[in-house]
Amino acid sequence: MSAPVAIIDSGGANIASLRAALARLGAESQVTSDPEVIQRAARVLLPGVGSAHNAMARLRGTGLDRLIPTLKQPLLGICLGMQILFDMSEEGPANGLAVIPGRVEKLQFAPGLPVPHMGWNQLQEMKADPLLDGVTSLDYVYFVHGYAVPAGTWTVATTDYGSSFTAVARRDNFCGTQFHPERSGLVGARILANFLKAS
Repeated sequence: MSAPVAIIDSGGANIASLRAALARLGAESQVTSDPEVIQRAARVLLPGVGSAHNAMARLRGTGLDRLIPTLKQPLLGICLGMQILFDMSEEGPANGLAVIPGRVEKLQFAPGLPVPHMGWNQLQEMKADPLLDGVTSLDYVYFVHGYAVPAGTWTVATTDYGSSFTAVARRDNFCGTQFHPERSGLVGARILANFLKAS
């Protein structure tokens, strides 16, 4: 791939592994908080670690909270990056970017299901979507999170962890994965490759 991917600088430790995953697919990427670079990029990745409150404060500090909702190119939010695409989060609480309607809620503890949810889990109840081309409901992906979006209108795939939550979401050019594709082996690589083909 010759078209660059802008990775919005979220300060997270997973950025290096995300860049490595993209490089394995032949994609050039740049970590940036520069609005002009992000606007010119063919595709944008919004990773995130930590709390929704801190992530949104970082975006507000660079003015990216106003820019991101206006982007027209494909954007993929990963983990917390997906959560802050929604209206608001109980974590903080914090207002999100409001490009996808919905509310992020704390996962509820259940016997044998500790919170945070960490490890491999299956995708379920999948709708047809270009991001999931070649992926099936039997496939496992890797999660690390304590908050999630209940399944709703914009849900493309769910995962069950005591209850069903959104594993993949999309509204127009904005999509997100609650799991980490860069840590999800061949399935994650396929999802990233699909994103790199998005127009």
